[in-house]
Amino acid sequence: MNNADLIVATLKAAGVAHGFGIPSGNVLPLMEAMRKADLPFVLTAHEGSASFAADVMGRMTGRPGFCIATLGPGATNLATGVGSAYLDRSPMIALTCTLNTKQLGRRIQMWIDHRTLFKPITKASFQLEPGAVAATLKRAIEIALAEPQGPVHLDLPEDVALAPATEAAPTEFTVAAIAPSGDAAAFANACRLLARAKRPIAVIGASAMRLEDPGLLRRLIETLKLPFATTTMAKGLIDDDHPLGLGCIERARRQIQRKFLRGADLIVGVGYDTVEVEYEAWIGDVPLLAIDIEKADVDPSVKVVGEVVGDLAASLERLLAGAKTDPTWTSAAIADQREAFQRSLRPAVAAFAPHQAIDIVRKLLPKDGILAFDVGAHTHQIASQWDAHAPRTFLITNGWSSMGFGLPAAIAAKLARPERTVVAIIGDGCFQMTCGELATIERLGLALPIVVLNDRSLSLIDVKQVRRQYGHYGVDLNGDPTTRPPAHYFGVPVAAADTPRAFEAAVTKALAAKGPSVVEVALDPKHYLETVYD
Repeated sequence: MNNADLIVATLKAAGVAHGFGIPSGNVLPLMEAMRKADLPFVLTAHEGSASFAADVMGRMTGRPGFCIATLGPGATNLATGVGSAYLDRSPMIALTCTLNTKQLGRRIQMWIDHRTLFKPITKASFQLEPGAVAATLKRAIEIALAEPQGPVHLDLPEDVALAPATEAAPTEFTVAAIAPSGDAAAFANACRLLARAKRPIAVIGASAMRLEDPGLLRRLIETLKLPFATTTMAKGLIDDDHPLGLGCIERARRQIQRKFLRGADLIVGVGYDTVEVEYEAWIGDVPLLAIDIEKADVDPSVKVVGEVVGDLAASLERLLAGAKTDPTWTSAAIADQREAFQRSLRPAVAAFAPHQAIDIVRKLLPKDGILAFDVGAHTHQIASQWDAHAPRTFLITNGWSSMGFGLPAAIAAKLARPERTVVAIIGDGCFQMTCGELATIERLGLALPIVVLNDRSLSLIDVKQVRRQYGHYGVDLNGDPTTRPPAHYFGVPVAAADTPRAFEAAVTKALAAKGPSVVEVALDPKHYLETVYD
């Protein structure tokens, strides 16, 4: 066994199921170890896709996602998805294979200081050294899985990879847990605030997404009779069809949600990570009771009247046992708000519009189907409009918000949950960035429909230009609306649609297919001006 074999054995012991990346000569020793140990290596079209896929694999499995790149440009490309895992808090091991140890630090082709590159976008960065490979990797895995979760970078010199292993692969990993809050006064205050509130509203955020038992959150909401809204990342933790549900905040038609939230007399932030959207953007002068794994990151204008900091599950259990509420919200008021919000997202249109296409996909996808989507104007529309019915069925990057996420996210989701229906919805701009991953999907033989919303522009930037009274400039992708897609991309068949009926037929066929397919739908994006950022 050499150290590359030892690395792979340790990753498998930690539950890592796939590695994503692009090879080079420096990567070959690790790839050979993966081949011998049957740890699948997924060749992607770009290292950024490899790290996005590893991010989502970490979210889906609760084990570290794993991505691999060579030195220099491979490492800089990989950094995009590593940053996603850092701000969206997904467990990941990002491994860069580099020069022989004696060459490090010299002005040699492709070499840069990887550890300096990855330091600001990871929880930790280590160089693997002889005699400490397994111990360092064990520590990296434990750091990645400790809350708040995130990526850890490892730099592997080629001579270290090839050197004989002198350690045994670890079989156990000890992940440091966040201690339950022992602050009795904080709990007493929280119970007091909840008991006094007549119009409390819970807002659930990304930290809650990592609860081992999301049912605990639902029980708290139901026991305390709290109307609840969610951030984008937290959608599906409680079924969006729940009678207490208000929908997503701070995406399309956000002013409607803001107005309702500012009518509360207490906001209960549950697992709310401000990397998604800062409290001061929407809370107004409503008092805040924050319950999270960390202290709330707030502007001084936010009225924090209570805070419980510690293990989130333990805090929810304690509140479930001791808190009482007597809210005056009526079922009709909650239902009316939800209905008005959803109705506003679907303005009357003359041409085939994005909101219509999104509704068609939601209708056809099974309730437990998984949606992966990308960043753009459609992100705002989907986040507000889509009903998510279960945890980890709604995949997007919000803290990082990078275009190019959707296709690799869908690949990882389908590999992690092969028995589930997975669909990707991406804009045409995102498709141009990552269309090479269709070759990856085709090679893997994944039954994965990809819906491309073709509005021929970077619509989100177009909306921002209009709002700021700037000229229309630099956002057109394909100005000819009569252009038709080809019969296939990289062997993946393509269906074109420009009417609701044709689109529904194409998506139905794609969902029934045994392999991948693309449905490219021509849309009129005008309603984004009415719904996005309003």
